[in-house]
Amino acid sequence: MSTVQAAPPRTETDKVLAALGSSERPAPAGPLSSSLTFGWRALLKIKHVPEQLFDVTMFPVMFTVMFTFVFGGAISGTPGEYLQYALPGILVQTVVFITMYTAMTINTDIEKGVFDRIRSLPVWRPSLLVGALLGDSLRYLMASTVVVVVGVAIGYRAPGGLLGIVAAVAVLVAFCFSMSWLWLILGLKLRTPNAVMGAAMMILFPLTFVSSVFAPPETMPGWLRAFVEVNPVSLLVEAARGLMDGVPDAGDITLVLVLAVAITAVFSPIALRLYNRAS
Repeated sequence: MSTVQAAPPRTETDKVLAALGSSERPAPAGPLSSSLTFGWRALLKIKHVPEQLFDVTMFPVMFTVMFTFVFGGAISGTPGEYLQYALPGILVQTVVFITMYTAMTINTDIEKGVFDRIRSLPVWRPSLLVGALLGDSLRYLMASTVVVVVGVAIGYRAPGGLLGIVAAVAVLVAFCFSMSWLWLILGLKLRTPNAVMGAAMMILFPLTFVSSVFAPPETMPGWLRAFVEVNPVSLLVEAARGLMDGVPDAGDITLVLVLAVAITAVFSPIALRLYNRAS
């Protein structure tokens, strides 16, 4: 009479393998797909917290209308004439201000513990940061669209036409993408979102208001004009203004793009190093 041999007891590893099944493991996500996934995550936050759209909708409307009708008559004689000069600057100011939300987003993830969980995933390490920047770039496009639409509604007409506006927005988004690396450093180093906002405001206010956004440098005192003419925001404003006015200055555009590449080259390695070392 034959006896049935009992099967050996299964180990914990055997149980895990049985639960996972015998199919092949899916290929790990590459740098592009993982970055796009985290970019989509940034956009999904807007779906669940629609109040985040205020900075790309209400604020651009307020800035455009308020500055045009408050300063227009005093500076240019009529709001309409001032709008033709100021709108490219208001466009730049609006989007540059929005860049600080990149730092606040990453800092909030750190505060809530989401940051450490994401870093433990088997994906390309910088994908969280790159994805956040890609998601924010779409916010920059949304804010730019709102400013231009509001400007056209109250009387702005771009001598450079639609092509000039698109080119100006493209240069603006490229510069702001590079600038966001600086804010990522703040977001990784400072302790709270409020601290991040305070530090960003201390940098952004002088850069945007002491510039050629609202008035030409020629009308300013010599000591102030010297700062305004080398201010990166002024360089960006003049490049955008030239494109929208139909008289693009190749020197201004090249300088802004070179500056954007230099900012990315300097600050992105620092941000990635802080990201890898964060605890």
